[in-house]
Amino acid sequence: MSYPEPRYLGEHGESSGVLRPAGTAPDLFIGASDADRVHGGTRVGYLATGGSTDGAFGLYRWEMGPDPSGPMPHFHRTITESFYVLSGTVRLHDGTGWRDASAGDFLFVPEGGVHGFRNESGAPASMLLLFTPGAPREGYFEELAGIAASGRRPSEEEWADIYGRHDQYMV
Repeated sequence: MSYPEPRYLGEHGESSGVLRPAGTAPDLFIGASDADRVHGGTRVGYLATGGSTDGAFGLYRWEMGPDPSGPMPHFHRTITESFYVLSGTVRLHDGTGWRDASAGDFLFVPEGGVHGFRNESGAPASMLLLFTPGAPREGYFEELAGIAASGRRPSEEEWADIYGRHDQYMV
């Protein structure tokens, strides 16, 4: 394996880093009412989006409340997905079954790899989600948040449309 072709061709480098302080408020709430955003639902931090990394990757902090949440097994055709558990216990599906993962555990899933994640522990849990290359996952997350906030239950056809637009194939 070798390094990829250069993407920066300048002579001296530039000041282009972007710092996101630890205390930055979450960018998105999924499944939490306005009154319970501190403890309930899922808080998502857009640490680095595909748009902000010029398509290189997307990195998201996923902080789940104690109630069960997370997607069932699925795969993506265009992106890899990686999970790094920061705290609590997260159930990760590795394509062969569900495994309890705790702080420091890591799962990489290549394109086409079946995976899923759930917080079923009854306690808060957090992890980092990394997508490569950087796809516009924020649109998918925001659509899920809107559905959760509205309380509506999409039909199977609506779910198929949502999943199809966001490279999500349920198994």
